[in-house]
Amino acid sequence: MFPQHRGRRLRKNETVRRMVRQTALLPDDFIYPLFVTTGKGVKKEISSMPGCYQESVDQAVLNAKEAYSLGIPSIILFGIPDKKDDLGTSGYDDNGVVQTAIKAIKDAVPELYVITDVCMCEYTSHGHCGFIEKGDVSNDKTLPLLSLEALSHARAGADMVAPSDMMDGRVAAIRATLDREGFGELPIMAYSAKYASAFYGPFRDAAESTPQFGDRRSYQMDPANRREALRETALDIEEGADIVMVKPALSYLDIISDIKSSFAIPVAAYNVSGEYSLVKAGEKLGWVDGERVMMEMLLSIKRAGADLILTYFAKDAAKVLNR
Repeated sequence: MFPQHRGRRLRKNETVRRMVRQTALLPDDFIYPLFVTTGKGVKKEISSMPGCYQESVDQAVLNAKEAYSLGIPSIILFGIPDKKDDLGTSGYDDNGVVQTAIKAIKDAVPELYVITDVCMCEYTSHGHCGFIEKGDVSNDKTLPLLSLEALSHARAGADMVAPSDMMDGRVAAIRATLDREGFGELPIMAYSAKYASAFYGPFRDAAESTPQFGDRRSYQMDPANRREALRETALDIEEGADIVMVKPALSYLDIISDIKSSFAIPVAAYNVSGEYSLVKAGEKLGWVDGERVMMEMLLSIKRAGADLILTYFAKDAAKVLNR
């Protein structure tokens, strides 16, 4: 006898499919990354990331306004300074490009939630995420630099800071500095499980942050390790992180799921540049339906457990969701 249950009954048309849909994707889920550079009237497309740009502050303001008009509640800023040095001093300059962008965007769109990436790689001449000593990144000597950068972003009016460097103890160091300087209510979104991934390639073009020697495997996580992500996340929560993040997203959906089920804290996931660029390349070649692949990817990240998704698709996806 044929089984009484027929799964197709609840797939018959779009109305019933929508009624029983188990995962909802909304523009509220998105955080839109912007790459801010010096100058005026600059809008330079990133060759490996079609549709994404290095933008001067005035152009970033326009981009931020558009994102907010689409229902996207938040952006995250990455800086491209005109000068770099061994200590990344432009990263914690109160008149730096990110600090200037924070003020301009908050003035233009005060309701938009402005998050800032806190790392040294965009600002150092060597392209690594911290202080170099004897040919390697010194963990403990990097912490004061990251704290200065986070503090400068707070003073400029950032709504949240997001350390992405993967130095041990950096959340505690930043939290202590912010608290001491009167920013005790400013939240921290920690890149808690950030893997040493090949999917970051296009981002390094965008942020001009390719290491000038070696690689980042001594501080970013080994892609083979799953349990370690829980340990790293637990440490960041103990140190004061308000939101934790997994990066990249698509190859680490199991990690997103593990963290979501293990901790009662919001989980973010970064749909990174390589994931974005692969879809754009496939679409350009006519091999995939770019829009459908984009939406399926984002839905999979949300289904795995991400509460927030950092994605270069944010504006395109919001337009689809707003139809």
